[in-house]
Amino acid sequence: MTKQTVETGRRKLLKGAAVGAGALSVPMISTAQTTTMRFQSTWPAKDIFHEFAVDIAKKVNDMAGNRLKIEVLPAGAVVPAFQLLDAVAKGTLDGGHGVVAYWYGKNQAVALWGSGPAFGMDANMVLAWHNYGGGKELLEEIYKSLNLDVVSKLYGPMPTQPLGWFKKPVSKVADLKGLKFRTVGLAVDVFNELGVAVNPLPGGEIVPALDRGLLDAAEFNNASSDRVLGFPDVAKNCMLQSFHQSSEQFEVLFNKTKYDALPAELKSIIDYATQAASADMSWKAADRYAKDYAEMQAKQGVKFYKTPDAILRAQLAAWDKVTAKKAAENPMFKKVLDSMRAFAQRSGRWQNDTTIDYRMAWNHYFAPKKKG
Repeated sequence: MTKQTVETGRRKLLKGAAVGAGALSVPMISTAQTTTMRFQSTWPAKDIFHEFAVDIAKKVNDMAGNRLKIEVLPAGAVVPAFQLLDAVAKGTLDGGHGVVAYWYGKNQAVALWGSGPAFGMDANMVLAWHNYGGGKELLEEIYKSLNLDVVSKLYGPMPTQPLGWFKKPVSKVADLKGLKFRTVGLAVDVFNELGVAVNPLPGGEIVPALDRGLLDAAEFNNASSDRVLGFPDVAKNCMLQSFHQSSEQFEVLFNKTKYDALPAELKSIIDYATQAASADMSWKAADRYAKDYAEMQAKQGVKFYKTPDAILRAQLAAWDKVTAKKAAENPMFKKVLDSMRAFAQRSGRWQNDTTIDYRMAWNHYFAPKKKG
């Protein structure tokens, strides 16, 4: 072998190594096929709740890159709001965004995740019970018993919902009797117990019904949603604070077959995106609800009143009667109720004993000072 041949071989090896090194330095671009999921929410397109649904989809999409894309449609785009669960289970939709209380007609036990006083737990504490106290497994058991092919993920603790919007303020329990009222879930039974005539309409149908006199009063959820739905246009009195839905949260649904087909890393992305969205939703709600609360008072002439304690105590008494009856009729209802109660007794005591009275500090800085 000549000296020239050796040199030529050496040059070829060096050139090959350089090409290899260059290839390694080029960023790896995934060529995996994008999995697209079509979701529908149970909310009108302009509602902040639909915005929350879009928010969680964006978090999943951003983290998944081009491997997974969730598209969210508003209520009614494919099926009516109350038909979402069945549509997801059957695969008509790949997933959806709503609240568990909407599936009250399937098994009344599911409404315990959103209706009632939750033994004194706030919405975040109910999510703690769901994730760490056995609630998640119980909800899975209910869906499985109903042959619903879905995966459910709860998130997004909601602030306490108002008693509702009224043509004139209510000051005592007797004022509720005979009213044509809108609510959903187990709250229907609670208000019926209080002598109210309830019509559980979807969100988009409430204000038109109030406007036409088909309803005397109604509740939906929060200042931002209520404002965009048009409540201030048909009623000027809103009663704040209520036990009928004081601890609700959102539900993200997936068709189980479609979900199970995802690789493990995408399932993890969905889990962590849901947790992140839960926190982000709470922060956005604190900002937006407060702004709309102030705007309705300043610009739309809405008057807000605290619901009298007598009505709140009557709600608790009605809740006890309703749940005792349903627990006797439905073993799963009793199972969920007992699990929630056990968690609330332990964790609720801790929360109540350790949480400071924030109103005291707010009043110190912002409440009008008494003269003299």
